[in-house]
Amino acid sequence: MGGSKWTKARIALGLKLNSCLYVPRTVEDSPPPPPPARSSGAASLSPTTPRDSDHRVQMPTTPTPSSSGLRLPKQSSKSSKKICAICLGTMKPGHGHAIFTAECSHSFHFHCIASNVKHGRQSCPVCRAKWKEVPFQSPSADKSNGGDRINNVPWPQDESLMRLVRRIPSPRMDSNRNVSSLFHVVEPDVFDDDDEICGDLPCGTGITNRSSSKPNDDDHFTGAVEVKTYPEVSAVLKSKSHDNFSVLIHLKAPTATAMQHSETDGAGSRAPVDLVTVLDVSGSMAGTKLALLKRAMGFVIQNLGPSDRLSVIAFSSTARRLFPLRRMTHNGKHEALQSVNSLSSNGGTNIADGLRKGAKVMSERKCKNPVSSIILLSDGQDTYTTTSPTGGNARSDHQSLLPASMHRNNASGLHFPVHAFGFGADHDADSMHSISETSGGTFSFIEAENVIQDAFAQCIGGLLSVVVQELRVEVECIDPILQLTGIKSGSYNNILASDKRKGKIEVGDLYAEEERDFLVTTHIPITQSSSNEMPLIKVKCVYKHPISKNLVTLDSANDVTIQRPVAAGPVVVSMEVDKQRNRLQSAEAMAEARGAAEQGDLTSAVAILENCRKQLSESASARAGDRLCTALDAELREMQERMGNRQTYETSGRAYVLSGLSSHSWQRATARGDSTDSWSVVHAYQTPSMVDMVNLSQTMILGNPSPRPTIRPTRSFPARQQQHPS
Repeated sequence: MGGSKWTKARIALGLKLNSCLYVPRTVEDSPPPPPPARSSGAASLSPTTPRDSDHRVQMPTTPTPSSSGLRLPKQSSKSSKKICAICLGTMKPGHGHAIFTAECSHSFHFHCIASNVKHGRQSCPVCRAKWKEVPFQSPSADKSNGGDRINNVPWPQDESLMRLVRRIPSPRMDSNRNVSSLFHVVEPDVFDDDDEICGDLPCGTGITNRSSSKPNDDDHFTGAVEVKTYPEVSAVLKSKSHDNFSVLIHLKAPTATAMQHSETDGAGSRAPVDLVTVLDVSGSMAGTKLALLKRAMGFVIQNLGPSDRLSVIAFSSTARRLFPLRRMTHNGKHEALQSVNSLSSNGGTNIADGLRKGAKVMSERKCKNPVSSIILLSDGQDTYTTTSPTGGNARSDHQSLLPASMHRNNASGLHFPVHAFGFGADHDADSMHSISETSGGTFSFIEAENVIQDAFAQCIGGLLSVVVQELRVEVECIDPILQLTGIKSGSYNNILASDKRKGKIEVGDLYAEEERDFLVTTHIPITQSSSNEMPLIKVKCVYKHPISKNLVTLDSANDVTIQRPVAAGPVVVSMEVDKQRNRLQSAEAMAEARGAAEQGDLTSAVAILENCRKQLSESASARAGDRLCTALDAELREMQERMGNRQTYETSGRAYVLSGLSSHSWQRATARGDSTDSWSVVHAYQTPSMVDMVNLSQTMILGNPSPRPTIRPTRSFPARQQQHPS
């Protein structure tokens, strides 16, 4: 075609010289307009960077930040055909992007689908149809000209402006990589194909036999675990006894000094993480849910460092390992994003199979990073495992969903907690809570779809800031006539010695600046001692540094003592002890109310919560205006509303209560409902690193994580009142 004909054709099509061109498979036989893209693969992530005709980088962006997290652009059925199913961007001919229409009639931006093909995709991301022709960018294409053209029509063969559609010649994408090997379609019998870990940590356990009585200078965090103790009152008369006298043990983890998330992370900046994500892609996840899950996973991938390793498990009717345990280097992230791109929704919900495969990845890896964890997300009930013996719909033992190797007290000594996320109104909150509780993880309730990324961000904000591991608190009575009567430690295992003179609490990992509070009770007897002071207990902490593996033994600065005067005098009541009693009392009321609700007695459940609120209002700390008491009251009131009728309880009340119980029992932040506005007890256990990561989630442009905003909000946990600890 001569130059004049080319000009006429260009004018007839209404195109400028540097515009992109929509080209059907043949000029003679153009396909009909593509139908609306199916929602089951509606949002994909692409690590390649689309460019407009002016060569400005156009990154896919997260929606405008809001107090409740993410919003997706609304898509009607009329406009869905104008939306690229990969980047969710507008798709119109002649608007700066070439458009590719596949033989299955689905259309995409050319640069989006060419990137998928380049990294192993040879089928439609929407309908999964296998293609005979795929888009392919010519290696000799000159991007400086900005032209996007396709050479399967009789236009001039200008190699400097050309992009190609080529037939698939063989199963190999190129001479370097096989599609099946890229996405591990055929899984190996043993999952020992994980990447080598970096740094000085050896394969296997990575444990060294060094120990010390204090942290080294190279420990990469500031200071040691802070230990404070508070007796409930400062004095007890000699002539009086005191049953269940409470002593509060308060712990605070050290501050991390190097919480980075860039490609320049060194192995020693923080404890590297092995993270396995077990994701529900059943048919009920179709549409916006899957789109938001992909974006949330993109955020997780972007914020893992090159020392961290990630594996992706997808499950529906069966489970498959999409991605082996790979280090999140630049190439690792690139391929992880592409594996997430491949997610599509169909089939049933086999949570047990997903967890078995996740456990297999963790158990069979040849190397181990210091921190290991599993993230489980599901929006439905397991349709394969949890059935009653009689075949009815009665609830079964939900622990059957969890492999024995994932139980926190399993004999193998392996420990990788499952942080479970129940998504939407139809998930099985009982199962998800049981899975997390049995494994030592937390249960979060994602009620509003658009907060899934924020929920994931909060979780990894903690996992990426572990500064203490295998923490054990040891308590011993000092006065020879004393005995311990109890230890209130929530879900943490505690053991009392047979003589009741000693006890210990197995705490495990702590995130940077994370706090724990435990109440130890003893009986204060009448005494004839000549001393006006009585020593009660002493506290010791033993823990391991996650990077150096050094053992640290730390004694509290002072033993806990009280005065034993003969005559009555001034007595100081500890507000700290009173507040923790209120927290424990509230958690007990929540558990009791949940039991009544499960029996169908919602009236009694609401009354239990109301009675607890009344008792809180009469406590010393509530009368003093304590913010924790105010927040606990608001939480109990919210639970009352969610137990107002059976439908509300079934759709949101049960999950909200269980997520609250999980948070209080582990003293760790969980996502709950859609409450992200004002300060509440929902955020009472957030650490600064969690707050930073959530803020990053709400402000970050996906795919462009650098520079990371400098955010240091005030702590959401109410400031502790100044009080001289004993």
